Amino acid sequence: MSAPLLSLRRCCQRSALLLVARRPQSSSSVSPPPLYRRLLLFLTQRFYDVEMLLSWRSLLKRRGLQKKNAYYGYTQRFHGADTAAAYYILSLKGGFRFVGQPTWFRADRRGKFNWDFLNHKDTPLEEVDMSYTVINYTGLGNLEEQRSLRTLSFRGCSEVDDWFLSRLHVFQDSLEELDISHCPRITIGGLAALRHLKGLRRLDISSLPGISNPGLVVILLEEMLPQCLITATGYDHS
Repeated sequence: MSAPLLSLRRCCQRSALLLVARRPQSSSSVSPPPLYRRLLLFLTQRFYDVEMLLSWRSLLKRRGLQKKNAYYGYTQRFHGADTAAAYYILSLKGGFRFVGQPTWFRADRRGKFNWDFLNHKDTPLEEVDMSYTVINYTGLGNLEEQRSLRTLSFRGCSEVDDWFLSRLHVFQDSLEELDISHCPRITIGGLAALRHLKGLRRLDISSLPGISNPGLVVILLEEMLPQCLITATGYDHS
């Protein structure tokens, strides 16, 4: 049981016991207790029901996340790694561009997309935009076969963390631009894993709440990646 829920249960139980202790010991008719007292008693009695609902909600959320980031092995086996990667990106409402093609394929707000990407079988991806999607460490496995990726954007991705960044080394031979700005779970430990991306030319680490000393971090990144232009805005440098 989580600490906030345990604290809430103890508070309700304590309040309920106090209310019972203060109840007049008289056989005469007594007016109904005030609404707030009845509410506290109700919360005490229904605490486990609320806890169960919250647990189920958390479980369903985790299962939904796992399903969205499942490995598209079947699609890859029958349609190739490029088509499987493209389908995974669109299923998460992301976007991409094939090598040598000017057209971007993107899903709309409702998750609908154009199936014409199937006409580019065995064409690798060159640019991928997964901004504000729920891609995570497991889902990144669907992109690992892409050896021509030059640009990756994970801007505002809530599930991108330090472990996720440690897996980006598979793109070290091709990746030139990386955007991991506005990702709340990234810390300086994860940024250290970017040292493998020696070909990186642009890196955006703006507005990372897990970074406490952005100035020092930028200096360290510039030493690790001397050919890379680091962008770090959205911090209070006072």
